[in-house]
Amino acid sequence: MDEKRVFTGTSWEKSVSYCRAIKRGDFLPVSGTTSVKDGETFAVGDHYGQTKRCLEIIEESLAKLGADRKSIIRTRIFVTDISKWKLYGQAHGEFFKDCPPATTMCEIKNLILSELLVEIEADAIVFTV
Repeated sequence: MDEKRVFTGTSWEKSVSYCRAIKRGDFLPVSGTTSVKDGETFAVGDHYGQTKRCLEIIEESLAKLGADRKSIIRTRIFVTDISKWKLYGQAHGEFFKDCPPATTMCEIKNLILSELLVEIEADAIVFTV
């Protein structure tokens, strides 16, 4: 079975030993993704901005595997403040306006860095011929 992995270069990928996304056959799971890019947290304090950036990083990773947002069938949104659900939901809704996936949003105690407000996992399928 064909397999390809994508890494985004976060320090955690190496220390924890995981990849951002993997394509195994038609299935493309994407690891929990925060707004960290090039070692910096994007949009500190901005629930909407961090959510949007998470989704962009997910799409960038999927593109390296021959997929896009329309390939995503499920997302899981982990948030540190569920009272801000409308802001997370707004970014998610705009991103998936034309191709809404199944989704779940859950409040969690915290993420690996205190300034991180949201982490998103995604599952995608790309049928190969």
